[in-house]
Amino acid sequence: MVLLGTIVNGICIVIGTMIGKFLNRIPERMKTTAMHGIGLVVMVLGLQMGFKSGNFLIVILSIVIGAVLGEWWGLEDKLNSLGLWLEKRIGTSGNGSIAQGFVTATLIFVIGAMAIIGALDSGIRGDHQVLYTKAIIDGFTALILTTTLGIGVVFSAIPVILYQGVIALFATQIDKFLPAELMDMFIKEMTATGGIMIFAIGLNLTGITKIRVANLLPGILVVAIIVCIIYFYQQSIV
Repeated sequence: MVLLGTIVNGICIVIGTMIGKFLNRIPERMKTTAMHGIGLVVMVLGLQMGFKSGNFLIVILSIVIGAVLGEWWGLEDKLNSLGLWLEKRIGTSGNGSIAQGFVTATLIFVIGAMAIIGALDSGIRGDHQVLYTKAIIDGFTALILTTTLGIGVVFSAIPVILYQGVIALFATQIDKFLPAELMDMFIKEMTATGGIMIFAIGLNLTGITKIRVANLLPGILVVAIIVCIIYFYQQSIV
């Protein structure tokens, strides 16, 4: 089943959120320190991913152009509006706004190499191990996030399932028309670009900055375009 890994990932986020909801009586100082700890770990993960680039110029161009597109399209505002819409329908989460929990968790769970690589493995090889691993990590992360940001975290399972599901379904055909070398190049640069975004999420979680990370998301699309241009240009001169 192509979507098995994606479905398990979504279920783990829901389970982690439900458990975290029952642990919401943790003292506020403890929650704050735990959130700062998560932020530091996320920052280190982002740095590790960022250093994997084979051509850092691609990362720079992707982040800058992606930021321009994201601000132009207002992606952060649209995500926040969706979260606020959910909040009006359901009410506040008690220990945090639904909008904040939804947006923060969605960005953490969607951005990154594991989401794309895992979905590609599910579609191309029917191997769900990467997504199973991601599901466990996301479940524990959802638990911790819920204790500080509230029940809004649970709604992040929806974009995670849609995002990874579309990639997995697309991947069932992708190996028929895209060279493996091109895919390897894309994954490497996408990992580095996503790592920069994850680092920014970590900064936000620690309260150091308020970077509009969602407005950087078009950078992933820009990576794909730049990598394709470079790859086919190199092939044309060989």
